[in-house]
Amino acid sequence: MLSNPLSEAEMSTPDKIPTYLKASLLLIGFYYFVNMLSIGQEIILPVMYAAVIAILVSPIVDFLVKKKLNRVISIAVVLLVSFIIIGAFIALLSSQASRFTDALPRLVDKFQELLDQCIAWISEYFNISVPKIDKWIDDAKTKLMDNSNSAISSTISTMGGVLATAFLTPVYVFMLLFYKPHLVEFTHRVFGYYNDGKVTEILTETKLIIKSYLVGLFIEFIILAILNSTGLLILGIEYAIILGVLGALLNVIPYLGGAITVVLFMFIALVTKSPIYVLYVFLLYATIQFIDNNYIVPKVVGSKVQLNALVSLFAVIVGAALWGIPGMFLSIPIAAVLKVVLDRTDSLKPWGFLLGETLPPMIKLKLNIKDITEKLPFTKPKPKG
Repeated sequence: MLSNPLSEAEMSTPDKIPTYLKASLLLIGFYYFVNMLSIGQEIILPVMYAAVIAILVSPIVDFLVKKKLNRVISIAVVLLVSFIIIGAFIALLSSQASRFTDALPRLVDKFQELLDQCIAWISEYFNISVPKIDKWIDDAKTKLMDNSNSAISSTISTMGGVLATAFLTPVYVFMLLFYKPHLVEFTHRVFGYYNDGKVTEILTETKLIIKSYLVGLFIEFIILAILNSTGLLILGIEYAIILGVLGALLNVIPYLGGAITVVLFMFIALVTKSPIYVLYVFLLYATIQFIDNNYIVPKVVGSKVQLNALVSLFAVIVGAALWGIPGMFLSIPIAAVLKVVLDRTDSLKPWGFLLGETLPPMIKLKLNIKDITEKLPFTKPKPKG
């Protein structure tokens, strides 16, 4: 009888998968996962928005249910009140936007006048003929029009996706709120009852993060809308209210929203006022952003979303690449929830650390008014006697 050439130690040791094969399988899986997210965005986006909204209004529904009100009626009342508030807000924005639309031809004429002045200055300073500059501009317009067909079709498809999301989201919100106990029980069963404590901790932390972040974001939006509108009104910039609200809304998109907002403000100031107002608007927005970053965000939004700036910016870019503008708004809450899961999983804690913020802010200015005033000569107490 032939003896087995392998020792018992070798037989008990499982075959190890080579590192290059693990990396290849990981990249292939990641590629198909990203493709699934991109292809299924019309299904995934409404569900994700509905989940965020359901988590936000769930305490109100639970309160009404505790008051012996039928669960279906409680959900219907909460959703109806929410839609009324959103509808009133949209009506206010529409009324302001109509003024901006009516004045659009005048803004275009003013922009053309400024463009003609720039062309004349360039022609005189660089000794280039005006017809030659006009030809360059016409060529650029032609290329832009050639690419406009694809841009229009892309915009139409995007709007179609937004409308589909708008119609499906309320249905999903209702269903998620109605089946909330069933879904929570399903989650516990999936991960096993021996993990009940950890699952409950993750679910509680996730709800707390989303609610705190969204409520804080809404308060920040209101404050910034007031600051933007008030500052633009003081400077005498036209369409101050719609621009202030739009700027506050764009500020929800980290980093990119602020850049778009300041460019928009400066463009309207250039077209409607003298060029010096471009500098005034820039200083105004820089001041508001300083107040927002150093006082409003730490105090109002809070420190629940502990993501570093690199991860936040990367999350916004990835969200935009996958799902467009709706993905940009969802990117930060998704990244924050992902960090919670990573922090609660022992083998994935290093990745949670990677996403977190452990360094002090890049720019931080702390003013202590009491210390400053005490150092002034006229505020020092006089010696007795």
